[in-house]
Amino acid sequence: MNILIYLIVAAGIGWVATEIMHDRSNLLINIVVAIVGAFLAGYFLSPIFGVGTINDAITVPTMLVTLLGTIILLAIVRLIRRRR
Repeated sequence: MNILIYLIVAAGIGWVATEIMHDRSNLLINIVVAIVGAFLAGYFLSPIFGVGTINDAITVPTMLVTLLGTIILLAIVRLIRRRR
């Protein structure tokens, strides 16, 4: 049951991030982007803010850090696409 809740939260965070970045994608891409964004946020942003990510616990601060990591990931992907 916990993995189902994790995937639902990841899908929601991925959807919000793609809406903020004005990028359209499907549900599976939203989940993958949010999970990778959570790992990115855990590595770079968690030490700065002192908050974990949704990989640790599902709370409002962890969702915000994960959202920020996901937005950063989408911005990096957009830069790579633009160079090609």
